[in-house]
Amino acid sequence: MERNILCLFDVDGTLTAPRSKIDPQLDQFLQTLRREVKIGIVGGSDYSKIAEQLGEGDEVLHKFDYVFTENGTVQYKDGKLLSKHAIQEHIGEELLQDLINFCLNYMGLIQLPKKRGTFIELRNGMLNICPIGRSCTTEERMEFSEIDKREKIREKFVAALKEEFAGKGLRFTRGWDKRLCLDLLEREGLERIYFFGNETSDGGNDYEIYNDPRTIGVTVCSPEDTASKCQCFLSDSSHES
Repeated sequence: MERNILCLFDVDGTLTAPRSKIDPQLDQFLQTLRREVKIGIVGGSDYSKIAEQLGEGDEVLHKFDYVFTENGTVQYKDGKLLSKHAIQEHIGEELLQDLINFCLNYMGLIQLPKKRGTFIELRNGMLNICPIGRSCTTEERMEFSEIDKREKIREKFVAALKEEFAGKGLRFTRGWDKRLCLDLLEREGLERIYFFGNETSDGGNDYEIYNDPRTIGVTVCSPEDTASKCQCFLSDSSHES
């Protein structure tokens, strides 16, 4: 098989448990897969956080043909940085501070069983906003997720942001809109792009890229399921989930 087919993976829930390290067997399997097709990852976290899960130092850059971090605003190919977009340069300091101040005021009114630290994190091409705080534990994150499903905390937050900053050229999403990476990939001459993600239903953070016409979406429920569906894909090159 010529390596002009790409298997593109979400990270949390697809290659690893949330914020956890990849299983060594899956890590080895991906390198076997890479001999047949190109492989890539796209995640919302910055490179250092993704490297904690998938490798050490620059190792991840050499394990995958494509690495897209921070929602695809930071792009690597064949171990080399291709582009990096800075949100403050795009929208300006005044609007950025207006956005941060609005978010802090809004989150100050949200009542939760627990709140931790790092509620806003400035990244290269985006602002990550977390009502519970990114320093929460995995258990606290899961607890918040269940509350959010019932009370639609993030959905209401996004609606408030869209109303407040309408016409300002900003895009808000509950989770990560990972389609930015497709702008690069569609110029790469790939025959097909398979996207593997675990939150592909409406409102999930893989929904947009999963349903993009430039990808063939594959829904998975765990890292083990990801490996299983990749094996099926390799055994039948005509398989399309």
